[in-house]
Parts: sequence; structure tokens; C-alpha cells
Amino acid sequence: MARRLMIMLLILGLPLGARAEDRLLRLYAPEALAATGVLDYILPRFSLKTQVKVQRVADPEAADMVLGDAGRALFEGAGQVWHMALATDDADAARFADWLTSDVGQRTALAYAPDGVALFSEASKAEAEPVEVSFDGDARLGHEVSRAKCRRCHAVDEASRMSTIGSTPSFGILRSLPDWNERFAAFYLLNPHPAFMIIDGVTEPFSDQRPPPIVPIEMSLDEVEALLAYVSAMQAKDLGAPIQHQ
Repeated sequence: MARRLMIMLLILGLPLGARAEDRLLRLYAPEALAATGVLDYILPRFSLKTQVKVQRVADPEAADMVLGDAGRALFEGAGQVWHMALATDDADAARFADWLTSDVGQRTALAYAPDGVALFSEASKAEAEPVEVSFDGDARLGHEVSRAKCRRCHAVDEASRMSTIGSTPSFGILRSLPDWNERFAAFYLLNPHPAFMIIDGVTEPFSDQRPPPIVPIEMSLDEVEALLAYVSAMQAKDLGAPIQHQ
């Protein structure tokens, strides 16, 4: 059976490690950035390293990641500072964000120099007073809520690490992202959560014409605050040093 599968893959021209579905990241970038050619330079390098295909989309509402004016600053060029914002709870988007902000990703973007002239430089870092973010929710309740309502997809602690959907990022990985607090505070607005989440007093009831694909998960605002408190006390996942290559 294994030999037959290898022969079929070779006939189809697929690598032996190919999966049934290609990993896909949907990216939105304004035309002003795309016109510089930097995306054509950096995206193939990311895909080659990770086997994640990046598809540009015309609508930011359909994207997993949005490049533009909002979010974390990446680099400066073409008349402005370009930022990155994650729009969905997608593991490949989180991986691309980690790569873009790593030393390797930054060097790749800054090395783009058509005709020998570099178009981008490091983003200017504005002086700002550090702001300490604290959460007043019940962290113990947040742990209970996460195990009862989030563990179906996410690894919420060490005990649930091997019993969730493998392609879904764990809480530890999400906690390592620079905008983790914003993502957890409004997670029910990020795909795919709106399709099955109900936040008491916040979200609209599901339409009879578009019922949720699974049994709805209900949560109160107090539980959301408790979840934030739990995640804030969690140790961020150590993703290791950026991949080095020659």
C-alpha cells in the first residue's frame, strides 16, 4: 500500500510529503505596497521555508492577515510605515507574523533592492511610556471556561496539548504574539468564531436561514474577562530562535 501511494504521488508530480490540502494563508495588501514588488520578493521565500502558500485577496474582510496602517509596525518605505494585523485565528497567519517580525523576516524585507537601491528601512520607533496592562477577571474561572468551551479546538494547557485540532494554535502560541490581548479580548469577532459563538448581550442571535455548523458555544462577558486573566498569567510559548539559512 505504501509503495502504491508513493507511485501515485510521483505520477501526479507531488512531493512525497504533500498533504491532501495545501496550507493556505490569505493576505490583503494595498496596491501601493504591492506595486513596489516587495511582496513578490518575500512571499516565495516564506513559502519555500514553510510550505505555506500565500494567496493575495482583494478584500481585507476575506483575509487572515492585513498589511496597512494598523497593527504592529514592520518596515518603512514607499512613503509610509507599513503595519501588520492578524484578522483571523489562523495558525499559518500566526506563523507568518512570527516570521515577518523575526530577524530573518526583517532582513529579507530590508534586503529588497531593485536596481541596487533598497526601498525599505526599519520602522521608526516612536518614544512612548511603557503601559502596564492588567486584567481583573478571575484567572481560575478563566481556566475552567477555557477547558469547557475552548478545548475542542485549542490546547489551553499542558494537559490538553494532545487532544485538540493540530492545525489550531494553542493558547501558549497565541500568548506569544505581540497583540495577544487584543485577539483574546475580541476573539469572538475573528473567524471562525462568529459562526458558532454567542456572547451574552453582545452578539446577535443566529438566523434561522444560517444556523451554526456546530452546537453554539455561549459565553458571558465575565467569562471573557476571566479568560483574559487566565491567558495573561500564562507563560508564552517559546517558539525558539529564527531559522538560520545560508
